[in-house]
Amino acid sequence: MALTETLREVSHAVGVLRRAGILQFNPMSTLGSIQGMRRYGPSLAGGFAGSAAGHADRIAIIDEIGSLSWKELGARSNAISHGLRASGIGEGDGVALMCRNHRGFVEGTNALCKIGANVLYLNTAFAGPQLREVVAREKPKAIIYDDEFKDLLGVDGCGVKHRFVAWHDGDVDDPTLDSLIESHSSAEPDAPKSIGKTVILTSGTTGTPKGAPRPQQSPPRAAIAMLDRIPYRSGEVMMMAAPMFHSWGFANMTIGLMLGATYVLQRRFDPEATLAAIEKHRASCLVAVPVMLQRILELPKDAQQRHNASTVRIVPLSGSAIPAGMAERWMDAFGDNIYNLYGSTEVGWVSIATPEDLRAAPGTAGRPPLGADVRLFDGEGKEAKAGQTGRIFVKSELNFEGYTGGGHKEIIDGFMSTGDTGHFDANGRLFVEGRDDEMIVSGGENVFPREVEDLLSAHPDIVEVAIIGVDDEEFGKRLKAFVVKRAESDLDENAIRTHVKSNLARYKVPRDIVFIDELPRNPTGKILKRQLT
Repeated sequence: MALTETLREVSHAVGVLRRAGILQFNPMSTLGSIQGMRRYGPSLAGGFAGSAAGHADRIAIIDEIGSLSWKELGARSNAISHGLRASGIGEGDGVALMCRNHRGFVEGTNALCKIGANVLYLNTAFAGPQLREVVAREKPKAIIYDDEFKDLLGVDGCGVKHRFVAWHDGDVDDPTLDSLIESHSSAEPDAPKSIGKTVILTSGTTGTPKGAPRPQQSPPRAAIAMLDRIPYRSGEVMMMAAPMFHSWGFANMTIGLMLGATYVLQRRFDPEATLAAIEKHRASCLVAVPVMLQRILELPKDAQQRHNASTVRIVPLSGSAIPAGMAERWMDAFGDNIYNLYGSTEVGWVSIATPEDLRAAPGTAGRPPLGADVRLFDGEGKEAKAGQTGRIFVKSELNFEGYTGGGHKEIIDGFMSTGDTGHFDANGRLFVEGRDDEMIVSGGENVFPREVEDLLSAHPDIVEVAIIGVDDEEFGKRLKAFVVKRAESDLDENAIRTHVKSNLARYKVPRDIVFIDELPRNPTGKILKRQLT
């Protein structure tokens, strides 16, 4: 039985790779992939080397400077590898990378993987104290950074001895990646004896971001799972709007190596500039987080229609929950192309919702992909009954190995907690109801903010909303809503309360309502509720 299942899975994987165009017979591409893997093993370094050899003349990167072919990207990254080694940085050393989406991010990642370094990706939205706290905990030997973050690092570079500048607009004090490229060989460096790790930081929505390390390789089944549910294609032109330092942008960069893709990169997200880049470069894939689509939909209609985005076949989303009604509004305007992945930095991906799922069951997180086993457990660690709400746990080869600073996610029978609660519908689709630590007990009743937030987010006069629990002498906790309303709206507090009361139980009606201009978010669009008081 086990052999039969294995053969069936292999056959399915071959079909997925063939459909994606990865197994089309191309001697140069095949030979390049083999050479890359033979030199560096099944790692990101092997993927980069394989693309450089197999897709040498294909454009790899288009950014604000211009374009680079895969061959040029490989040569530049090799020179950086030699330069880093000459500076005393090598296998097993930790190196932080604090870069926006541009060639330096990709070149730096490629170079560090080729020397077996452990790469720590820093959030470009960090404030000085948060940056120093993370660097002090992780203790990198070197840092590659964009010059705009020089003041955040301080005169001592947060105590990091070796510093290299990736993006700069003028003279800088530290050596640049360009200077390493100019002064070192572009030959492939000697392969390290072991594959390094990537350390992706958690979102830090409830505190200081934690480091979640993984080997610099994507398990074959995990890659097949993505290609199976999201129809990426060989040679994809990927508009990488999502930040690549986060797990979602990073995962798509990794998928792009298999595809020999072209990455279209902009350092800062701008909704109309994104549409313009899609049109100019005929992008077929828009990698984003939900709030980015929301910002595009908020553009005036003439601005949306000014740019032809009809080349986009797929819009892979992740990073935060999709606001109620947004998926339908996007697909009505730009076609049925959203593929929403629910997961986390710690557990990897849990489920994927296709356009068909989102049309049939708006708000669903979709179904678990290949290799992800999802279970719901109650508060006592017992599996929840069919149709009941439970805590979401997942078992897959993408589960992380524990935080760099110590600690782990809760595990039950080999299944790792996502920190969320949810339920499955009769068709096996998962619905996420909210964070299990966000439940508000008000007057003895349990309230998950997500349900009220979804209701209000769908209101035509509301742009977005967040709800927290605040102390109340009578009820223990009461609901407080922070609402961003449309500029032309005269919506008031009583109208909001009446709307909630007409659709949900009375104990779910927010007693406090505050109108604000925008909600605090991190770069992946997650709302920072700890900043709301």
